[in-house]
Amino acid sequence: MSDHDTKHGDPNRDPITDEKGAHPVGAGLGAAAGGAATGAAVGTVAGPVGTAIGVIAGGLIGGLAGKGVAEAVDPTEEDAYWRDEHANKRRDYYKDDRDYDTHYKPAHQYGWESYSKSKHEKGEAETFDQLSPRMKQEWNEHRSDSDLTWEEAHPAARDSYNRAYEKNAS
Repeated sequence: MSDHDTKHGDPNRDPITDEKGAHPVGAGLGAAAGGAATGAAVGTVAGPVGTAIGVIAGGLIGGLAGKGVAEAVDPTEEDAYWRDEHANKRRDYYKDDRDYDTHYKPAHQYGWESYSKSKHEKGEAETFDQLSPRMKQEWNEHRSDSDLTWEEAHPAARDSYNRAYEKNAS
């Protein structure tokens, strides 16, 4: 096992600070969004110097916000959990002729990513039932090579969405 492999339950440690919950992409996206918004707001009032200060301050604040959004769901942990569920056929919707990676991973991933997106956009995630009609419309964009129809993917997406929702409810 290499140093880059992640075990189930691994806290995803930051390589520099060794803190739990390192999601550099999420933090970076938060920093970019925060920096741009803050820089633009300050820049319109204070001119070019204000814009530069705003970008720096916004980057710091946005990075912290981005880390919070990224930490809502750990995709490595979720993938390991659902892979194990499939390997042990713990869900009645798993079919023997459909492997996890091709068919069920896209459905589960769509569920946990939809939760993260809903939480990020609204500050508080919608329930699966509220979001399900939109997810049904967008399933074909997220299915990858899966041949599952939305009706077949729905239970897997629901389970992974609800798992993320319940884990973050406290």
